[in-house]
Amino acid sequence: MDKVKVVKIEDRIPKLKEHRKQKANRRLIFYLSFFFLLLMVVVYFQSDLSHVKKITVSGNYFVTDNDILKKSKVSTKTKYLNVSEDDIAKRLESINEISSVSVEKKFFNQVVIKVSEFQRVGYFRKENTYYPMLQNGKMLEPLKKNERPVNAPIIVSWEDPEQLETMAQELQKLPEGIIHRISEITHTPASNQSNQLTLFMTDGNKVVTSIPKFSERLSAYPSLVDELKPEEKGTFYLGISTRFERYNRAVTEESNEQN
Repeated sequence: MDKVKVVKIEDRIPKLKEHRKQKANRRLIFYLSFFFLLLMVVVYFQSDLSHVKKITVSGNYFVTDNDILKKSKVSTKTKYLNVSEDDIAKRLESINEISSVSVEKKFFNQVVIKVSEFQRVGYFRKENTYYPMLQNGKMLEPLKKNERPVNAPIIVSWEDPEQLETMAQELQKLPEGIIHRISEITHTPASNQSNQLTLFMTDGNKVVTSIPKFSERLSAYPSLVDELKPEEKGTFYLGISTRFERYNRAVTEESNEQN
């Protein structure tokens, strides 16, 4: 029968002491680590390190960076962890000119705001005051006295808001190249045509057409002008049929039929 090895208690005491010492050291390291981590968190939130460091705004043309930042309620004094992308987007989408917003938080403490604006399709003129009109038909606050309409036609002599909204939707469908060729749009209703319009073009020509199918009919304007001689100027009548009348009253008719 094998003899059982007996370890005296005196021999085990140093090992027990070493084990307890290691366990105590690990516990001390854990508490110290937790303490320093907690201290770092407190220092972080009490220092400028927790603030937003950089805010980037892009995609805006008519709405200024300052207006966007003011409406977003985000600044370099804002705590980065308190920044809510959804809240910023909702606040900015309440601006009439803005159609959509994208907000992203990036390392290190950066906030990126990208906006898309509604296109200004025209400027409604009333008593020498110009009101920007958006593609959704909304009117903005009037331009300041030192501001002038740019990149969109001036719209005059309109009284029916519903017709004006329909006009905005039609202008939205036109390519920018054609919109920039329109200087002024005047509502000129006739006895048999309440939707009639007269357009004054930047090249010196006029166009008489109507609100229904406006964008479809006017899309042919560049090709019609290309058929004229450089010195020829006059009025295009764009309706069921197309007709051109020179300013000297000589009349030519084209057989192109428009629906």
